[in-house]
Amino acid sequence: MNDMSSSPSPLGRHQDRIAAVHAEATAWRRDIHAHPEIGFEEHRTSALIQEKLKAFGVDEILTGLGRTGVVGIVHGKAKGKMIGLRTDIDALPMQERTGLPHASTHPGKMHACGHDGHTAMLLATAKILAETRDFAGSVALIFQPAEEGGGGGREMVEDGMFDKAPCETVWGLHNMPDQPLGTFTALPGPTMAGIDYFDIAFEGQGTHAGVPHAGVDTVLTAAHFVTTVQSIPARNLSPFEAVTVGISMIKGSDAYVVMGDRAVVGGSVRFFSDAARDKTEARLRKLAGSVAEAFDCEAVIDYRRNYPPCINPEAEAEIAAQVAESVVGEAAVSRTAEPCMAGEDFAFMLNARPGHYIWMGTGSDDHVSGRLHYPDYDFNDASIPLGVAYWLALVDRLLPAD
Repeated sequence: MNDMSSSPSPLGRHQDRIAAVHAEATAWRRDIHAHPEIGFEEHRTSALIQEKLKAFGVDEILTGLGRTGVVGIVHGKAKGKMIGLRTDIDALPMQERTGLPHASTHPGKMHACGHDGHTAMLLATAKILAETRDFAGSVALIFQPAEEGGGGGREMVEDGMFDKAPCETVWGLHNMPDQPLGTFTALPGPTMAGIDYFDIAFEGQGTHAGVPHAGVDTVLTAAHFVTTVQSIPARNLSPFEAVTVGISMIKGSDAYVVMGDRAVVGGSVRFFSDAARDKTEARLRKLAGSVAEAFDCEAVIDYRRNYPPCINPEAEAEIAAQVAESVVGEAAVSRTAEPCMAGEDFAFMLNARPGHYIWMGTGSDDHVSGRLHYPDYDFNDASIPLGVAYWLALVDRLLPAD
């Protein structure tokens, strides 16, 4: 665990207020954890957020953005620009196995990525901002639904969020249980991969397994595609381009003796540039068609462009790093690390406004937690003060009252 006592100003100038709200925020977090809701179904969560924001006395509450999204706006003591602080609020379609008192009460759904903690931290931030208002400008507190594959960030942008809440910059945060509590990572450039999904159906005249020559073998065709598709990142793209093509599904006939007329392959493409995305899709389509032709089949391709990559602008990355340093000290903030190949739809907001997506370490020896997206994961409540302190320090930096 990082020794936070080495920080020149632990938790910044708001440390007393942060300490006072910690227990309450922990209770919010555990309540949200016990009642997980998946993408665009976050009705209880959205209502709870609105209830809290109203109780805090925020100046405006915007709803209906991205269906279940909520934006609370707090004005400071003086006029100035608006910035956005964004969190995600949805859960995952997974069965929890933590056995904790606050474990999910909804079978097949759980907060396995820490969005419950993210939401609680931003609510605590909203409470303190509404109490103090010691800044010049306005803060939009963005509670985004459906990050886990649903594209809630895209829907909020398309619903005119930045017209109704005209942020000049927008900022995101995610917990990282594999990084030590009391640390932050603020990367410039590529941070989270873009991700696309595809399904390819190889279709042809089926036959009985006893007379394979009387038809085509769609499963064999699919198998050749699966073994050949890795040539795309290996030979069609520069070795300096980080691209993965992952096949995660293959489905053929339901009978042992039938060589079916259809075999389907499904998977994902992950990338960090539009050029790599375009070339990978083009090569995948061509390869599927060529393999199908070689086996007298037809390839029916459904390629879906899902999330763009999350690219942090350099200027905002430096601001985020300096703000994090003001909270935990220079030694506890990293500006270099490998980008993450997971997708993140905060990218849609970063494509609309400059900003930064920072990682916050939550790992500690006294908190047992699995990895993100694992059924034994639980957010570390000890990290709540650090997340709130970062948000408040960011407001102090970008919207100084003086």
